[in-house]
Amino acid sequence: MDKLLWIILAFAAGALLPVQAGLNAQLSKAAQSPVHASTISFVIGTVALMLYLVFTQQMVSWKGLKEAPWHVWCGGLLGAFYVTVIILVFPKLGPGLSFGLIVAGQMLFSLLLEHYNILVTQPQPLSMGRIIGMCMVIAGVIVMKKF
Repeated sequence: MDKLLWIILAFAAGALLPVQAGLNAQLSKAAQSPVHASTISFVIGTVALMLYLVFTQQMVSWKGLKEAPWHVWCGGLLGAFYVTVIILVFPKLGPGLSFGLIVAGQMLFSLLLEHYNILVTQPQPLSMGRIIGMCMVIAGVIVMKKF
């Protein structure tokens, strides 16, 4: 049952990404600036997380953060890049193609990270099934674009 909850949460997070992209694209249009829209989105998200931390009384390991390698702090930069790019491409490509390409990119790099044991807890070597699955995702994006 525990795994089912994580599956549902992952699906819900993925399902809500196009909604977030649409809202942020509209915010960008209203502000006439994709970077300002990204900033506003991150500020609102930060406030929401801060409220969550206050109400749930979460603890943090300051020692662990202090000892963490420098590269683990780059996630925020990648998040800012992702949100800003989505704001830019969503109105140009539409939700289907935008997220088809996003999923294809996520799948490809996930396979590489798992194969080379980079940033993962469970390495997974490339297999013919995984390669065929990746090719099917890419083929799906091509079919979406062509038809």
